[in-house]
Amino acid sequence: MKAFMVEKYGDQAGVRATEAPDPQVGADDVLVKIHAAGVNPLDLRIRNGDFKAFMPYRLPLILGNDLAGTVVRVGRSVTRFAVGDEVYARPDKDRIGTFAELIAVHQDDLAPKPATLTMTEAASLPLVALTAWQALVERAHVQPGQKVLIHAGAGGLGSIAVQLAKALGAHVATTVSTAKVDLVKDLGADVVIDYRTQDFEEVLDGYDVVLDSLGGENLAKSLRVLKPGGMVISVAGPPDPAFARELGANPVLRVAMTALSFRTRHNARRHGVTYSFLFMKASGDQLRELTPLIDTGKIRPVVDRVFPFEETLQAMEYVERGRAKVGKVVVAMT
Repeated sequence: MKAFMVEKYGDQAGVRATEAPDPQVGADDVLVKIHAAGVNPLDLRIRNGDFKAFMPYRLPLILGNDLAGTVVRVGRSVTRFAVGDEVYARPDKDRIGTFAELIAVHQDDLAPKPATLTMTEAASLPLVALTAWQALVERAHVQPGQKVLIHAGAGGLGSIAVQLAKALGAHVATTVSTAKVDLVKDLGADVVIDYRTQDFEEVLDGYDVVLDSLGGENLAKSLRVLKPGGMVISVAGPPDPAFARELGANPVLRVAMTALSFRTRHNARRHGVTYSFLFMKASGDQLRELTPLIDTGKIRPVVDRVFPFEETLQAMEYVERGRAKVGKVVVAMT
């Protein structure tokens, strides 16, 4: 099969189009013919080797973390899917590889594709939709009437998180550039902060939850807009001890992650709030819970641009250079 593979960590020069063996299909696996795959900043970070300390992939490695496609074979223990089913998924972190013509996915990580979406639209959702769900539902337990701040509300994660928070009944604020104000209002944001002309820390106060995808000073300021007992959940900030335990990290790595996040956790305690790092997990069951929200229009995909599969490297470069104006970039099989 055709695939885009990382041969050495580093920049784009380490990735090339190649022929790879078809995936092996285990007893609980579903072989999927990929129709479209989302492109995420996570793909770039894996390519660069940013996570090799705690995700030691064996190279060469097929990139890609989102897919939509059709089932072409099932393992002998598979009960949830049959040949011909249309599906979407974020494969487990140890079994990524959606920049390819085929992939074998454990049946627990797969879900039926939302009926209202095209393959391209569906491929844009799994990673960001699961991240939003795990942050707002599983970790923050957002309730109706709570105040939630979503940073970068026009981006891939932000555009879905704004809609999910609104569907949960929250009062939603978000930060965007001037050109994207109307988009996030259309997605349901109640308060829109134009970061080019406003400082969100000076405008917002008393928030229950912040979802941070930017890290750095943005994360530090987010701690100060929470009410006592509030929570910042970050996908870009430093890993914390809870993540190290969840990962089953060795003692050296646990100490390193504890040290990396010490200042942020200390500042959070000083403000009477909580800091939590999130590295999302694959879950077919959670995608099934999201699907009704998608099929009823409460969550809709936001796609910036679709590249043909042959131009996957160009799609990655487009994301890396920040050219995507809104939502997600997708590669689609011709």
